[in-house]
Amino acid sequence: MCGIVGGVSDRDVVPVLLEGLKRLEYRGYDSCGVAVFDAATGALRRTRSTRRVSELVEQVRTEAVKGFTGIAHTRWATHGAPVTENAHPHVSCSSNGQARIALVHNGIIENHDVLRDRLIELGYRFESETDTEVIAHLIHHHYEDDLLTAVQATVRELKGAYAIAVLCRDEPHRIVAARDGSPLVLGVGEKENYVASDALALTGVTNQIVYLEDGDVVDLQPGAYWLSDAQGQSIERTVQTIEPHSTALELGPYRHYMHKEIFEQPRAVADTIDEIQSVMPEIFGDGAYDAFRQTDRVLILACGTSYYAGMTAKYWLESIAKIPTSVEIASEYRYRDSVPSAETLVVTISQSGETADTLSALKHAQSLGMHNTLAICNVPTSALVRNSRFQFLTRAGVEVGVASTKAFATQLMGLFVLTLAIAQTRGHLDEATEAQYIKAMRHIPVALSGVLALEPQIMAWAENLAKHNSILFLGRGMHYPIAMEGALKLKETSYIHADAYPAGEIKHGPLALVTDNLPIVAVVPADHLVDKMKSNIQEVRARGAQVYVFADASAQMTSGPGLQVISLPHYEGVLSPLLHVVPLQLLAYHTACARGTDVDKPRNLAKSVTVE
Repeated sequence: MCGIVGGVSDRDVVPVLLEGLKRLEYRGYDSCGVAVFDAATGALRRTRSTRRVSELVEQVRTEAVKGFTGIAHTRWATHGAPVTENAHPHVSCSSNGQARIALVHNGIIENHDVLRDRLIELGYRFESETDTEVIAHLIHHHYEDDLLTAVQATVRELKGAYAIAVLCRDEPHRIVAARDGSPLVLGVGEKENYVASDALALTGVTNQIVYLEDGDVVDLQPGAYWLSDAQGQSIERTVQTIEPHSTALELGPYRHYMHKEIFEQPRAVADTIDEIQSVMPEIFGDGAYDAFRQTDRVLILACGTSYYAGMTAKYWLESIAKIPTSVEIASEYRYRDSVPSAETLVVTISQSGETADTLSALKHAQSLGMHNTLAICNVPTSALVRNSRFQFLTRAGVEVGVASTKAFATQLMGLFVLTLAIAQTRGHLDEATEAQYIKAMRHIPVALSGVLALEPQIMAWAENLAKHNSILFLGRGMHYPIAMEGALKLKETSYIHADAYPAGEIKHGPLALVTDNLPIVAVVPADHLVDKMKSNIQEVRARGAQVYVFADASAQMTSGPGLQVISLPHYEGVLSPLLHVVPLQLLAYHTACARGTDVDKPRNLAKSVTVE
């Protein structure tokens, strides 16, 4: 979602800020901007754009914006349209009209209306529709020659979620930053220090990172930094050395990151299970064996693509581990009355580990007394991992494309490993069966490569589907969530309306939509439901629909009038969902390319959703 980069140095930080924004572009944004202290004029200079970071770079070059202290931002619109007046940084001016405070902000301030009314009464004039401008004016109101004190006083009045970085004209060698509910990291350099919403933004600048906690406030100056907690007490946080991610940002021979990341799935899955020789519960952390033995049900909390991974895992957990499992959309879970049980294993799933809805759902579950929590996540230092008792780290690497692909595949693999570990502790997995499952897991990367070879056939389908404005997806059993994921990918990338249904459900309403102008995409594995699925396909063909089927070769389906079939190489049993999702990803990608959309940065969407 929104991205923050800020830095204080004895050199011009503008190139660092702009490069950081480029690295954060994958998160999605509508506008961008930069503000610096200009030593030549003694003033704050601000440049903003409602176009891409590349245009901002050109503006900065044209306007010769330079400075040794600065902040920069990419904004995903919440309060107010994506216009220049609402773009960050926001400023608060002195009586002479010169900017005194400049600020960038991620998150949402829930009490901004009350604060805005108060500040207007105090004489402050608002130039934007954003909640962020409230923070800038409030800091200005509290400012009495010390920026740290002003920021500390301000954040005590804020309700909601925020990560902020603040620059003051009167203290040009200083940035004060704070976070609560929105991610922020400190980058420690040589005679320079930085803050960013993602450590990726600081790749090539420093690999010494401090992950700030909720309530932390950090005072940055070129040669030092100081940390304090929500009570204003001095604290220390561990400085961690992180691996650079620069190679993940190289497209290589691919046209888009989404395309690259689809083809990285064999490696990502192999890396995720590389060190797993058996499914001992200790894979998930100390104490997991006892916790799993005490577990009498599983609750999975997730959003979007991760939610569909959880829905798929429900079939595995109940079939293989024989344990009752429920899957809930994280953004809904904490707003309803539920029946908690201390014997529940709460599983949260998130690529970034910073998804606001999922983090809030986790905290709600813990507040209800459910403390056996397990995070399946791609980022080991994320808030979700740090706040969970157990963890399984996927090895997808950096995922740049907004539409998740390789992260989904590795989440499925992590959930399957969890299924086997719970099955083992409950006495439902003998050694021979475990060995068979591990062998099947290790074959998946090879099988994925075979599916990827079908790309030329899928491209031909995409050219036809790109002409339509609505498409229906069908699946059954554990492939119904895969059909839902396929529909989501198509919506995200091509802007075609797409819905997914359990194939047996179409005669209970959706069949009324079926005409010769509604393409239908069906997922047909060679499982125990294959004959049922074939019957459902005949139902829509009888209404004139053109049906596009991804079927296992052993499902014995061939193309005919109103029916086009692409055969996947083999049926991989319970792991079949990992294979069937790949052609759906490729179909969405190539359909989007045929329609000329911005594949990696779909309109209105963000990669890491850090606001509710």
